[in-house]
Parts: sequence; structure tokens; C-alpha cells
Amino acid sequence: MTDYYPETVKPESQGSLINTGDREFLPKVNGHIHTPYSFSAFEDMEQPFKMAREEGLSILGINDFYTTDGYAEFASLAKASKVFPLFNIEFMSLQKDAQNSGVRINDPQNPGRVYLSGKGLRYPVSMSTSSLESIRTLQAESNRQTYTMVGLLNRFLEKTSTGIRFDAAELQRRLARNLFRERHIAAAVRIAVFEKFSADEMRIAALTEIFSGKAPKSDLTNFAALENEIRNNLLKSGGPAFVPEDDKAFLSLDEVVSLIVDAGGIPCYPVLLDDPQGRFTEFEADYQSMADTLKSKGIYMIELIPGRNERSVLLDFVRFFDQQGFVVTFGSEHNTPQLDPLTLTCRGNTEMGEELERINFRGAAIIAAHQYLTARGLSGFPTDQFPSSAILEDLAGWGKEIVLNFIRE
Repeated sequence: MTDYYPETVKPESQGSLINTGDREFLPKVNGHIHTPYSFSAFEDMEQPFKMAREEGLSILGINDFYTTDGYAEFASLAKASKVFPLFNIEFMSLQKDAQNSGVRINDPQNPGRVYLSGKGLRYPVSMSTSSLESIRTLQAESNRQTYTMVGLLNRFLEKTSTGIRFDAAELQRRLARNLFRERHIAAAVRIAVFEKFSADEMRIAALTEIFSGKAPKSDLTNFAALENEIRNNLLKSGGPAFVPEDDKAFLSLDEVVSLIVDAGGIPCYPVLLDDPQGRFTEFEADYQSMADTLKSKGIYMIELIPGRNERSVLLDFVRFFDQQGFVVTFGSEHNTPQLDPLTLTCRGNTEMGEELERINFRGAAIIAAHQYLTARGLSGFPTDQFPSSAILEDLAGWGKEIVLNFIRE
């Protein structure tokens, strides 16, 4: 679909990413949001675009787990909204050696588990049959685990006086698209309790019984916090409906990298960085070792979720990886029930500042150029070797023009 993007002439001179004159403009970017095609805070696909327009965002990146099914709707709404779309995807992979060694990578609870995004996939979607089959297998295994959880949950609820019971297939039809996730179950429990019991006292009593005698800590009006409590009490390790993930639910990191490249995308490592207590995972604690390992795995792009990091820590980290030649992007995820603004801030609602916003736009512009070029059957971001600074500046300058043409068409 080469006509999806307005034809753009490659600028003769790149110069600064932000030109002077009528193009002195720093677009606001959120390169990583989940949508209802996996699980998100948004009630439908149109909502994030409405929010983007209200908040003045120019670039938005879909980043659902295990699926590209939302791309067509996302592309159509992006065109109508004049918001440039980034076509991304996310996977959970498993590094057995790290798991056996107890090394946490970018999951603070599960050693060996690695989240990995693919940025700038081909649109329309195009990948090999084997890659499509791998994604379908991952979806099926994820849904199998969730269906099993619903069965165990029903068995547990039968022992309570709530009279609540669920049909997994009906829940999937009502709350999900084709990917049925643990968070959908938590939402279903909360909705069922609220529909069955009208008084707050009765709702608290029902939740207390469901939580095996522990009263809910969250305010009943805070649906996001309440659903997290439901997950922690019922669906996580030690809970009555917990189902451990089978190894079949994961590809290796190398397999995920290959799948992303096959789909025309750029492998991108989502960084966890500091938690509220200032702690890091074993893998991320040594920046240089982390950079060397990512390069050895063919991963030359990283992304961060600024809302979970202290700005000072984030800035030092981003400067280090930017100087190392990595491309850096930022997003918000929005993969919980909490509907926060799309505008990115650091922990404590601290503004990112112009330096980080420029780096974010540069990363998004590089992805935009990659999408534009690959849609025309041309080479974009080099995934077979670490990119030179000259290549990145070339892509960034071109990507800036591509984005501006799209949002001002």
C-alpha cells in the first residue's frame, strides 16, 4: 500500500531534526500503546486518537501482544485523524540460560523472561507462513492458559456464596477481540460483582469472600486498582485460578528477533530500568554489558516507558545509549485499566523535557522512514548490522519529512 503515505521527496540536506521557519516544530510522540486487540485502557480504537488530538500528539504507535489484527483499523483512524501511525508488535520470549541462572532481564518477577517489541512492521502485514504459524501458536497457547484459568476460577467460585460463574468463550466474545488475556478475567470478576450486588457494602462483602477473607484495599470507584487486586488474589502465583505458563507459550529471544525481521520490523528492547525503590534487574544494572549483549543479539533499538522511571535516572540512561548509537523511543503502554493521558511524563508526573522529547521524535522519525521505505520494497533500518550514525541521520531527516507530510496532508 505505497499510496498510504503521501509521496515524500528525500531532503537534500538533513541538518537539525527540527528545521527553522514554518517547520520549526517538535511533534509529540507516544510510540507504544496497547489497544483492545490485546488489552488496554481504551474502550475502543477511536479513543486514543481522540485523546491524541486533544493532547496535541502527532505520532502514535500500536504495540499489541502477539497480534497485528488491529493494524487496518489503526491505519484508517490515523489517516482520518492526521496522526502518523507506527505499526509495532510485542512478544514475551524466554531465555532458558538466564532462567536457570536466576537472572532477571526486563521482567522483575520472572528470571529469563524477555519482553521484545518489533517496530515499524510492514503494512499491510506481510510475513512468511512459518512466522504467521508461530504467532497463531502463541495466540492459541495464551488463550488456552486463560480458558484454563476460567475453569479453575469457576471451581473456586462454586465454594462461595456469590453465585457468580463464567463461560470462557462468552467472556472472550464480550470483552476481548481474539486474544483473551488474564486482565480480561479480572475485569469480568469486577463487572460481575458490581452487576450482581448494587450496594457497596454487599460488593465489599462479596469481594472479601472472593479474596478468602481479605477485604479489598482499593476504593470501589478505582476500577484499575480493584482489578489489579483481583488479579493478585485470584490469578497470580498462589491464587486459586493461577495457571503456570507452559514453555510452548514462549519463543526464544533469537526466534522472536527473526520473526520481527521477517515481518519487516526492527527488533526493539523494552527497558524496565529503575523501580520505585531504585532497584534494577541483574541484566539492566550494567549499562555497557547490556549494550554489548543487545548488539550481539541483533537488537539496535530500545524503548522506555518514562512514567515508571525517575527522570534523572532515565536521562542518564538514555544519554548513554544514545551516545552508543542505539535508537531510542518512548511510550506509555496503557495496558492496564488505568486511563492516563497519552502525553508522556516521568515518574511522579515529571515532564520529560526537550532533550528527551527530541530523542523520542528522532526515534519515531527513523521508524517512520523505515515504514515508508519498506512499503515501497526498499531497504530501511539495517537489521543485519549495527547502523552507522550517517545512516540514522539520513533516516531521521527523511522520516521527519514523511511525518510532516502525513499530518499536514
